[in-house]
Amino acid sequence: MGVKAQVTRQVGRQLAPRVTRIAPGLTAGFVREALDRAIHGIGPLPPAARAAEAQLTEQKGDVARAVHEVIENHVRYAGAQGFVTNLGGLMTAALTIPVNITGLALIQCRMIAGIAHLRGYDLDDPRVRNAILVTILGEDTVNALVKRRKLPAPPMALATAPQHDPNLDAVISVEVASDLVARIAGKRLATTVARKVPVVGGVVGAGADGYLTWRIGRYADRELLPRAAR
Repeated sequence: MGVKAQVTRQVGRQLAPRVTRIAPGLTAGFVREALDRAIHGIGPLPPAARAAEAQLTEQKGDVARAVHEVIENHVRYAGAQGFVTNLGGLMTAALTIPVNITGLALIQCRMIAGIAHLRGYDLDDPRVRNAILVTILGEDTVNALVKRRKLPAPPMALATAPQHDPNLDAVISVEVASDLVARIAGKRLATTVARKVPVVGGVVGAGADGYLTWRIGRYADRELLPRAAR
């Protein structure tokens, strides 16, 4: 992780309590809600597994190509919602941060769930659901948390653990919620203060959300190895 990313993350950590006060509903529970809606579908977005199967059909049964398309589609979704929620500059940051957090969580959960489904994982399995949420943190953060023993293992090991540990549910939810708030809040401050031009802030936000989603998708692709032959 570069110096700029570290500074942005640190600023976000400092702003996170303020964001929670602005939007009291942004507790750890919103992470599980976002995951549930991502898996089962919401609004115009069909369930993650159904969307993934549609990509598999389109790619004539080629799982690797279907995974690639799932990632590319969600990168576009993330970029679009990032642009909308980043318009306005500093004066509207307090209002748009909560929307961006929940939107990005939903999109990234749906992407990872789609990849997991294509690789043979059961999305109703609580172990797999925990693995999906941990994957959102990204490889560097996951490795750091495992090293500090805040997490017992990376996503693949969590998804294939002998049994589900209910105590992990709350720990993972808190870590993911805190990380999402920190990333979005820190990015908003960094982009809007640096640019001072609202529309440019939207473009930067769209690119940042899309790139982050692409990196997480690539991590899920590497981490969630096939469970069974299709």
